[in-house]
Amino acid sequence: MIGPSKPCSYMFLSEVYILARRFYGGIHPDDGKRLASGSAIETLPAPGQVIIPMSMHIGAECSPTVAPGDRVLLGQVIGESSAFVSAPIHATVSGTVAAVEPRLHPNGRKVMSVVIDNDGQDTLHESVVSHTAEVEADPSALLDIVKNAGIVGMGGAAFPTHVKISSGLGKVDTMIVNAAECEPYITADHRVLLENPEEVLSGIHLLRRLLGLEKAYLAVEANKQDAIKLLSSLIAPGSGIEIRVLKTRYPQGAEKQLIQTVTGRQVPPGGLPADVGCIVFNDFSCWSVNRAVKTGLPAIERVVTVSGPSISKPSNFRCRVGTPISCLIEAAGGFSGSADKLLMGGPMMGNAVYSDEVPVIKGTNAVTVLPEAMNLSREEPGCIRCGRCVAACPMHLQPLYLYAYSVKGEARELDRLHVTDCIECGCCAYACPGRLQLVQAIKNAKVLVKNKK
Repeated sequence: MIGPSKPCSYMFLSEVYILARRFYGGIHPDDGKRLASGSAIETLPAPGQVIIPMSMHIGAECSPTVAPGDRVLLGQVIGESSAFVSAPIHATVSGTVAAVEPRLHPNGRKVMSVVIDNDGQDTLHESVVSHTAEVEADPSALLDIVKNAGIVGMGGAAFPTHVKISSGLGKVDTMIVNAAECEPYITADHRVLLENPEEVLSGIHLLRRLLGLEKAYLAVEANKQDAIKLLSSLIAPGSGIEIRVLKTRYPQGAEKQLIQTVTGRQVPPGGLPADVGCIVFNDFSCWSVNRAVKTGLPAIERVVTVSGPSISKPSNFRCRVGTPISCLIEAAGGFSGSADKLLMGGPMMGNAVYSDEVPVIKGTNAVTVLPEAMNLSREEPGCIRCGRCVAACPMHLQPLYLYAYSVKGEARELDRLHVTDCIECGCCAYACPGRLQLVQAIKNAKVLVKNKK
């Protein structure tokens, strides 16, 4: 049962508010951000060949609209779906379609993909034009622009942004921009705030106007003081954007925890942010919205952190969607020492991949490489009934029982214990002294419950 929110108190510091409100659970891992936080974003040249999966978002997979041998232009639609919950996919280079076939995806499966040989020209498609005047005349036109640009949640969830906006119109009174970036090692959002703050703020204003809201909250963790200071200098009083500085704590950037911290509202089990009048956008999604309006370019780029103890030169790169992660690793100086685990994402929620030829997709914010010394798994893990996983779970769940019922295949009990509310943050596994594979067991449990319904 979710209890009442703790009362909120504020401390005034450097013209922004630090919130003392807390969400339940959470952990304080070494954030490792010092490795790449000082590395300015480098623009990585587009590779000779890009691999663009037809599934880069939550929702229906797109169908390819091109065939091998076709000439495509930068920004051209190459995949689309008639389903409401989906997002079109665009060519990230100009060139010739080399193949339309299943290729390895960051999720570990092979997914239908469009492979394009880059001609190095970046010839723009005719659809890539500025929409600034259009939006200034009618803010509601922004919804179609966001949809046609294929913008999704860039924090990792990759939920289509136009669907989120549509479901929130007339229902939400609070907009939150998530720049917490609480996952260890990842610094991509931090660098975007430092190097492209005007574009992020412009995107926030555009979304705020579309939703008809007077104010938006820009939530940043307290370990990004340089970004907080810069943003504070750019946001004029009464501009409609207020910075909220959050205590550094994982998983502060998880949507439901962020809402509770900023507003005190708690999303009910199985509920959505709109159920409590909130809508949340990632800061890079806001950047993407601004660029789609100002230049007409769709979601074809990502800022990706390449970091971890086993990377020679931890860096932040701006790269094209479809770039094999091997190109990013090479640009970061390659592996350093033993490279035991390669992750798409951070060490808490990232997916382990067995090939560095998987491509960057829209939701990719990091590539993390860990050494063998950080592998703490055991051949025979065992629960010692300490309860640390329960104390760490920010969703008020009981991971030890979810693990046990997952092993036994008890779908009914898993459903009763709200296994689908798990956000797979990894706090339970981090806290577990018995080294149980809690997150993987819960992932398996969700599939079991889904198949039984």
